[in-house]
Amino acid sequence: MSGRAADEPPVRWRALAFLLFSSGIASIAAGVLLTAPALLFLGLPLLFGPIAATLYGPRSVPRARLEWRSEGTGATVDILGRFVPEPPTRTADLDLECSLPSGLSERAPPRIERTPEEIRFALSGRAPHPLVVPVPPPRLAWSDPAGLVARPVHGPSPPLVVERYPPELWHLGAVRLERTIPWPGETPSRRLGASGEFAGIREARPTDPARRINWRASARAGRLLANEYELDRTGDVLLLLDARPTPLGRALDTHLLALSVAAAEGIAQSFLREKARVGLGVFGEFLDAVPLAGGRRQALRIRQTLVRARVAEVAGIPERCAVSLGRQFPPGVTTVLFSSLAVEDADALVAHLGRRGFPALVLSPSPLPLQDGTGTASRPDAELVRRLARLERRERLARIWAFAPVVDWEEFWSLSGLVALLRRPVRRGRPR
Repeated sequence: MSGRAADEPPVRWRALAFLLFSSGIASIAAGVLLTAPALLFLGLPLLFGPIAATLYGPRSVPRARLEWRSEGTGATVDILGRFVPEPPTRTADLDLECSLPSGLSERAPPRIERTPEEIRFALSGRAPHPLVVPVPPPRLAWSDPAGLVARPVHGPSPPLVVERYPPELWHLGAVRLERTIPWPGETPSRRLGASGEFAGIREARPTDPARRINWRASARAGRLLANEYELDRTGDVLLLLDARPTPLGRALDTHLLALSVAAAEGIAQSFLREKARVGLGVFGEFLDAVPLAGGRRQALRIRQTLVRARVAEVAGIPERCAVSLGRQFPPGVTTVLFSSLAVEDADALVAHLGRRGFPALVLSPSPLPLQDGTGTASRPDAELVRRLARLERRERLARIWAFAPVVDWEEFWSLSGLVALLRRPVRRGRPR
């Protein structure tokens, strides 16, 4: 809501105000032309009514604090929140407009409850497929008793993102990946306590927190000593999204990219929780890259980049993607490519990635389940069309298997195939 103060007028007339104002002007004009005093006396209240409503109400810009959160599991999404006016304002004079973001279907009508101190709202939706989508802030406006004028209410509005991805991705970060760090072995861990392996005791540094100090050893030695924890770190992860346009059409490409975004978000968050380094690349006409890193800031950077991902207007050449990856990431990193494989040169992209040192594992969201609900279902030869589309899809996947293993993602709420492939390193590549 804080971002709406610059692009919204301080006062907004509603349709009824314009109707009264125009009726008042017409009545006064008719009274002057016809020399009818009755029309003049009738038009004056209609003319000054919207003006009086504009002067009525709070003199300063109304403000309210928004507190909201997302709840629910699986396909169920519940958005709960409340507005607290600051300073206190009659909630009966505040109108609230809230709606679900695109990609969510309404499960129940919105619920709005008013108390003298606050306004509570609840939105109930359902996610038909995995998604990562930002929720637009509800619109709150002060209105006069006659409903002629509205003043937008502003205030702090924390961002809210709805994330839904297959449950198998929650523990995917525990998979031990192939090493891609230059010197395999134990490396210092940022974890403290039981989550890291105790390695020994060392001299305390000024930057060591109090919970890392070994107080018993320090008392015996007469100087501050700290515990050292180490963790055997595995390889890094690179997530690459193919955002190029395909012959499937803009709408279907956007839907498939949204599925890839949800899967990439789940995989990234799972590995980042395990303290692994994760990088991201979105390839449309050019490559938009987030370098390898770990921690909460990296999780935020990846989420922001994924939310901004859109289908490109022009498709970039595959070799450009491979060359750009070589400038941003070290060769040999475990690479997961998200692509519908509907582009004619999809096999060329996978081949170029392998030649540049990025042998990929391909996760391909299938367009077939999405196309079954379109107009082909009403055709008399719908079954034949579906069989031909499935055969074409299998032939396309077989071409990709010559360069990299492929997971055909048809059941969108399950990624057991990807998890099984990552747990078996010997299946990820073929000897060349």
